[in-house]
Amino acid sequence: MPDAVSRPPYIPGDVFTPERDITHAHFRPGDKVVVLKGVAGKELWGDAYKVVTPSWHTPTDEDGWRLYDPNGGDRTYITAHPRYLVHLSRRCPDCLIYLRALEDYLLPQFPDSNAAVDCGWYSLTLLNQLVHVYDARGDR
Repeated sequence: MPDAVSRPPYIPGDVFTPERDITHAHFRPGDKVVVLKGVAGKELWGDAYKVVTPSWHTPTDEDGWRLYDPNGGDRTYITAHPRYLVHLSRRCPDCLIYLRALEDYLLPQFPDSNAAVDCGWYSLTLLNQLVHVYDARGDR
C-alpha cells in the first residue's frame, strides 16, 4: 500500500467488480493475489495477499477464500470473494482483462494525480470479511 493515501472529493464507482463473473475454482491455495483499491500515480494499487484455504464469504453468502497478509498486523487473515481478487503469481487472461478494464475506466479520472488515491470500494466487517460497497447487505 502506498505510504500516503488520500480520498478524492468523490469516489468513482467501481462498475466492474460487482458484475465480475469469476468462479471460486479460478484461485488456488498458494496463489499470490491483489485486491485493487485505487490509483497511485499512473497505475492501480492494492493490497497483496496469499490465498490460503476456502472459506465461506458471509457478506455474499458464497464461496470465498481465506487470505494471508504477509505484512501481518491486526488483520493478518481475512476472507474475500473471488471476484475481488487478481492474480499476481501468474498472468491469466481473465485477471488481465479485468485489470485492463479497471485501468481504462479509472486512470483517466485522475489524470494529474501523483498521489495515491483510495477509492473506498472495500471495508472489513467485524468477522474480518472483506466486502465491496456494492456487496454490503442492504446496499443494493
